[in-house]
Amino acid sequence: MATERLSMRKTREILRLKELKRSHREISRVLGVGGATVSEAAARARAAQLDWAAVTAMSDAELDARLYPRPATDVERPLPDPATLDIELRKTGVTLRLLHHEYLEQNRVGAYGYTQFCAHYNGWKKTQSLTMRQVHLAGDKLFVDYSGKKPSIVDVETGELIEVELFVAVLGASNYTYAEVTRSQTVPDWVMSHVRALEYFQGVPAAIVPDQLKSAVTKSCRYEPGVQRTYDELAQHYDTVIFPARPIHPRDKAKVEVGVQIAQRWILARLRHHRFFSIDEMNDRITELLEDLNTRTMRRYRASRRDLFEKLERSVLKPLPATRFSYGEWKKARVNIDYHIVFDDHFYSAPYQMVGEDVWIRATGLTIEIFNDNNHRVGSHLRSYKPGRHTTSDEHRSVLHLKHAEWTPERIVSWAKSIGANAALLIEKILTERKHPEHGYRSCLGIIRLDKKYGHARLDAACARALAVGGRSYKHVESILRNGLDHAALPNTDEPTKTIDHENVRGPDYYN
Repeated sequence: MATERLSMRKTREILRLKELKRSHREISRVLGVGGATVSEAAARARAAQLDWAAVTAMSDAELDARLYPRPATDVERPLPDPATLDIELRKTGVTLRLLHHEYLEQNRVGAYGYTQFCAHYNGWKKTQSLTMRQVHLAGDKLFVDYSGKKPSIVDVETGELIEVELFVAVLGASNYTYAEVTRSQTVPDWVMSHVRALEYFQGVPAAIVPDQLKSAVTKSCRYEPGVQRTYDELAQHYDTVIFPARPIHPRDKAKVEVGVQIAQRWILARLRHHRFFSIDEMNDRITELLEDLNTRTMRRYRASRRDLFEKLERSVLKPLPATRFSYGEWKKARVNIDYHIVFDDHFYSAPYQMVGEDVWIRATGLTIEIFNDNNHRVGSHLRSYKPGRHTTSDEHRSVLHLKHAEWTPERIVSWAKSIGANAALLIEKILTERKHPEHGYRSCLGIIRLDKKYGHARLDAACARALAVGGRSYKHVESILRNGLDHAALPNTDEPTKTIDHENVRGPDYYN
């Protein structure tokens, strides 16, 4: 490592003390320099034939030139291009030591040593930012975020301006950029924007770095953030990892912060005079502007984003999987006593053994899948969009199982009788009019539990009115009580007052 040259002030002081006939040891101790340094300064002065009178008459620059003369035949020394070095350092395994070795091979005469080579590059690097810049390796990270400034589309029917979201994704090494607008920042829009971005890049990076927004992170934490389950499923499908930026650390995602600013300048600003009537129409125009942005030459690197992408990242990105990611919404639920779970107001059966247990639901546009805590699928159904209906698999039913048999139609009817005859009759009708009696368990239990709030008399009167008007659900009875209609006179009705026999209402001897 090169030693630092002694300052002209100390050099003058050495020569002054030598003029006073002081020994090298004394000068070394007074000035705090090594004995060899004192010897070298004195030797250079003798070689230059300088006495103290001549030294006092010279400026620092003149004295430096006499003591440290440059070779008379200097060869022009080739300087490495720092911007090129910066690009090469983004490639896997490339170091400044390797680049210096290659520089020496190309410049046999007058080349700089390793120390000066690094100093030249680091000096350039400091001028690019007041803070230390991260070195982004090719294919390593994709930075994603939404723009704070939002574009708008025009509602065709009302003429109202509707704000939409601008999604931006930037590859770390090449700055290659993808952008699109979506209706919202909800999980479906967030996840599918990633799918389209990866298809645009035609490859997958080693990691994806989002901000800690709710669509990406369920638990914000500096050290162990909880990734939203569908987002995590996306990462598994594409064989990458989600690496959320730390809260309140914008430098963790500075790449996309700058990318968003550039997208605002070169995309949003150029859309300001245009009117769009749909998201697809706006995205078609953004695709054109992206082409211009990615082929525009960057002054710092004297190359475009696409040039750097082709040179650095395309070959090192992981290939896309054979199938496109299928979006699935995850939700936690509990298996009720009727061995059904609820999703989007529809009831789906689960194995009767799981009554009371928590399960995970994965919903796609076509299917509903049920998973236990060990991520093992325990049930699957075609998705139904009919609210309040049931989808039941026969393999999930077992009236003989003790846990299930704790709740039988007879027990529920018997419980209702303790409230009143009308309550018992309504409960019987709810159970007998369902395809399976279990489908009515929730409504029946909900009705019976209204007794705690309203009492026997009011609940039985409300059940009488529900029978009279054809109401067959918890919501009917609860609405009657909430609005005080149980005190009003009943409408004319031919409703029979006797209990209806039905094959699904079994007698007490059935279970003996």
